[in-house]
Amino acid sequence: MVHLAVPVTPDPSTPTSPEPAQDTSADQSSAPSRAGFVVSKAVGNAVTRNRVRRRLRALVRERLTALPAGSTLVVRALPAAAQASYPRLATDLDAAIAVARSPRERRSR
Repeated sequence: MVHLAVPVTPDPSTPTSPEPAQDTSADQSSAPSRAGFVVSKAVGNAVTRNRVRRRLRALVRERLTALPAGSTLVVRALPAAAQASYPRLATDLDAAIAVARSPRERRSR
C-alpha cells in the first residue's frame, strides 16, 4: 500500500490570510522528495521486517527522483511482502506508485 502526498501550489486568485498557516520560508518546489516505511509485526519477526524494509528502501531509492519535488511517499508493507521476491516487490511498488500518482475523484463521506 502506498500513499503519496504532493505539495500543492497556492492558487494566486484565492484570497490569503496575512498570517501564514505554515512556515513558507523554504520553497517547496526545490525540496527533495522523501519516503517513509511502515512494516508492522504482521509482516513477520524482526529479521523479516528489516529484510522487507531494506528491499523496499532500495526499490524506492531508484524511483524517488521520478516523483514530484517536495513530495512524501509512505510505503506500508503488507504481510505478503515477506514471501515476495525482489522483482515481484518492484512490480507491485511500480503499480502502487502509478495508482497513487493518478488523479482520483473526491470521495464523499
